[in-house]
Amino acid sequence: MSRQVFLYDPPERFVAGTVGLPGRRTFFLQASGGGRVTSVALEKTQVAALAERMDELLDEVVRRTGGNAPVPAVAPADVGDTAPLDTPVEEEFRVGTMALAWDGEEQRLVVEAQALVELDADSEEDLAEAEERLLQDEENGPPMLRVRLTGAQARAFAKRALDVVNAGRPPCPLCSLPLDPEGHVCPRQNGYRRGA
Repeated sequence: MSRQVFLYDPPERFVAGTVGLPGRRTFFLQASGGGRVTSVALEKTQVAALAERMDELLDEVVRRTGGNAPVPAVAPADVGDTAPLDTPVEEEFRVGTMALAWDGEEQRLVVEAQALVELDADSEEDLAEAEERLLQDEENGPPMLRVRLTGAQARAFAKRALDVVNAGRPPCPLCSLPLDPEGHVCPRQNGYRRGA
């Protein structure tokens, strides 16, 4: 079966968002354009890592071009998007691998999110070989979302993604684990002190 690639070049909208209440949220990347909407599910840590790496990559592009690349230092206010995800949110796949790249010719940030794939291998060597084949297989690989963003769109995405991640449950001031509305069992409160 051939690989299904959901391509948005450029998207009308590309955002990170959630469905559900804090503590039970499901995170999504959602791209839309040309009457299509594609939503892919991923973990909270993946959203945070994507946003942080995106900002780092854009900062590096600005540094290497001496400020000549069309990349703003911060997310422009007029590009910000605080609207909820487009509904209905229908998951195309769960993200396993993500990649970022800067296309210097087109002056675009390329985001790729590939579906999670279970690999069967008997040894570490077999696993490494299977992973390499999977990454090289352009025709028959797992489904992929590929989005090409301007520098301003990428900054706006990163800002919103970090805001979405941080909008969850507040951290416990003692142990930094999330505080639940029902209560919190703090490991630091239930520990004991040894005598010197």
